[in-house]
Amino acid sequence: MLSGCAGQVQPPLTLAPHVDLDRYMGRWYVIGHIPYWAERNAVASYDYYEKRADGTLANVFNYHDKRVDAPLEQVKGHAYIVPDTENAKWRVSFLWPFYVSYMILYVDPNYQDAVIGYPDKSLGWVLSRNPSMDDATYHSLLAQFAAQGYDISQFRRVAQTAADIGAPGFEEVAK
Repeated sequence: MLSGCAGQVQPPLTLAPHVDLDRYMGRWYVIGHIPYWAERNAVASYDYYEKRADGTLANVFNYHDKRVDAPLEQVKGHAYIVPDTENAKWRVSFLWPFYVSYMILYVDPNYQDAVIGYPDKSLGWVLSRNPSMDDATYHSLLAQFAAQGYDISQFRRVAQTAADIGAPGFEEVAK
């Protein structure tokens, strides 16, 4: 019985070896994700990260509800970097005192694309400095998740333009 349980244990996620915070700060578009309740129906979404004077980070999630011409909404949070992780693991809070893990699994050398994970692999995000991404790049970033044991069938592309809403391969948006 114990050997059956042991077979279900997955290795922990492997973080990016080092994240240059100065290069990482700024706007990152949410290209794909395993959506959770607060992200459902969010279109043209992006995160904005900024260093704060107290040493923490501002984390602002920006999105439009169901339509790209809907008013821009924001959810403001803050984060701190977990020591000894080379800036690749953060603890983020949008509602004190609750924090969640933000794990940078990969960032490309030019800081244009990134892969963000969650310890139990129930959440994940494909981020980009650009609001659009070609299929080959998107699938190569999903392969980063697959290599870490994620079920990539759970990922949905996020509509960044009005033309994306309802298009094949993009997350369904409620009417």
